[in-house]
Amino acid sequence: MTEFVLVPGLFTGPDAWRETAGKLTAEGARVQVVDLGPARDLEAHIARVVAAVDALVEGRDGAGRDVVLVGHDYGAYPAVGAADRRPERVARIVYLDAGLVQDGAAPLAAVPDQQVREHLADSGDTEGAVPAPARDAWQRWGSTSGLTDEALDRLTAHAVPQPHGTLLHPLRLTGAAADLPTTGVFCADNGATIDTVRMLLRFGDPAIKALTRPDVTFFELPTGHWPMLSCPERLADALLAAAAGEGTRLEPLAQDAEPTESGYLRPFLLDVPEVPRERHGAIDLYVPEDASDAGPRPAVVIVHGGPVPEDARPTPRDWPTLVGYARLAASRGAIGVTFDHRLHAVTAYPTAAEDVAAAVDRVRADPRVDADRIALWFFSGGGPLTAPWLSGAPEWLRCVAASYPIMAPLPNWGVDDPRFRPADVVAGGGTPPFVLIRVGQEASAVAATVARFVEAAETGGAPIEIVDVPDAPHAFEGLDHSDAAREAVGEAMDRVLAHLLRD
Repeated sequence: MTEFVLVPGLFTGPDAWRETAGKLTAEGARVQVVDLGPARDLEAHIARVVAAVDALVEGRDGAGRDVVLVGHDYGAYPAVGAADRRPERVARIVYLDAGLVQDGAAPLAAVPDQQVREHLADSGDTEGAVPAPARDAWQRWGSTSGLTDEALDRLTAHAVPQPHGTLLHPLRLTGAAADLPTTGVFCADNGATIDTVRMLLRFGDPAIKALTRPDVTFFELPTGHWPMLSCPERLADALLAAAAGEGTRLEPLAQDAEPTESGYLRPFLLDVPEVPRERHGAIDLYVPEDASDAGPRPAVVIVHGGPVPEDARPTPRDWPTLVGYARLAASRGAIGVTFDHRLHAVTAYPTAAEDVAAAVDRVRADPRVDADRIALWFFSGGGPLTAPWLSGAPEWLRCVAASYPIMAPLPNWGVDDPRFRPADVVAGGGTPPFVLIRVGQEASAVAATVARFVEAAETGGAPIEIVDVPDAPHAFEGLDHSDAAREAVGEAMDRVLAHLLRD
C-alpha cells in the first residue's frame, strides 16, 4: 500500500487537496494532508510533517519504506526537511511545481512575489505574516490557468497568512535524504517544463546534473500553479505513477556531447558564408567584405535570451544559431552583431537592458555602420528587453525583431517590472515595425505571452509582421532543418532588411 503525505504550499491548507486526496484513497493509497497552520519558523512546519509521516508508518502493520512525501511550492521545504529527519521511512520525495531545495537555503527564495521577497529580505521581520492574497491577486503567486471561478473563490476563501519566520529561517539538512528517489511535477502554464530542465542541464548546472540519476523522474501537467484545484484527478494519477517509479528521465550528457546536444549549439539551419569575426571587447562584428568600399552599412544587432548562467561556455555570442543570424545578415549586405549581456537571472533585466543600450551605442559609433539604420533582433528570454526599444523608439531604430520570444515575465518568475512588458507598450501604438518568428511547438506559458503581445499590437494598431513556423519548437534553428524552417528564417531576415533599407 502506497502512503502519501501531502504538504501544502503558500497560503493553502488541507481543503485544496480534498479531491486529489480522495482519488488517491479511492485507488487504495493511505493519505495524510498536513495542516501546517501558524508556526514560528520552518522547523515547526518540519515537525508537523515528521509527525504525519510517523502517524502513517506507526499506524500500520509491517515494516517498509513506503511514504511518498509531496511538497507544493513552499511545502517542498518542510517535506525535504522531514525526509532528512526520517529517511528510513520515505520512499520518494515529489516536488510539485517547486524548485530544488538545498541545505542553508531559506524558503524566501521560493516566494514568487518579488515585492514581498525584497521587503522581507530587507526588514528581516520574523514576527509578522504575509497576508493571504485577495481574489484578484493570485497571479502574483503563480499562474491561475485552469482554475474555474468556483475554484478561485475556494482558494481565496480557505487561504491563510504565511508566517514570516517560516520564510526567513534557513533549512538545515544533514544529507541523510540526499540519495532518496525524487520526482518533479511541473505545471507547464506556470512556466517550468521538462524541456526547461534539459536546457539547464546543457548549461552545465551541477544541481541539475544530479537529476540525471535513474531514480529521478519528471511529469508535466498542462495547467497552472494549483493543479490540486484545476486538475485534481490528473494530479493524483501523476502522483500514483511517481510512487511507482514512472515518469520521464533525463539522459546524462557525455562530456563531449554537449556541443551537439543543445539546439542553440548545433549547426545553423542555413548554409551561410564564413564571414570573419571581429572581436571588440564583449561585441563581435560580422562585416561584409566590401563594407569599406560601399560606405556605411545598416546593422542587425542580435540580442540573446536567457537567463544564461554566468559561467556558461561558450557564451551566447559564440552560439552557432546567433552567429548564423549575424552571418546571414552580413551575406545580405548588413553588418551582423552578436554580444554578451548580463541576463544571468530573471531579476537581471534592468542590468541586461543597460548592456544592450551600451552595445548599440558602440555599434552605432563604428564608422562602417550607418548609425541611422539599425535593427534589433531579440531571442527567447530576451523578449522582455524589447519593451524599452518599442517605447519612444528613436528614428534610427528601423525595426525590432524577435524569434520565439518570451514576451512577458512568466508567472513563476515573480518579476513585475512594468519596464519589461512589451504588450503594454504596443497597445498604445506608435511603435517601430516588429517582425515576429512564432513557433507552433511552444511551451504553453510562453505561447500565452506571445498571444497577449500580438493581441495588444493588433488592438493598438502597431505594425507587426508574423512569420509562423507551425511545426517548429523553441530554439528550432539547430533542431529543425526542414524547408519550412529554412524559409521562415530567410523570410524574417528579408523583412528586417527591407525595413533597414527603406528611405
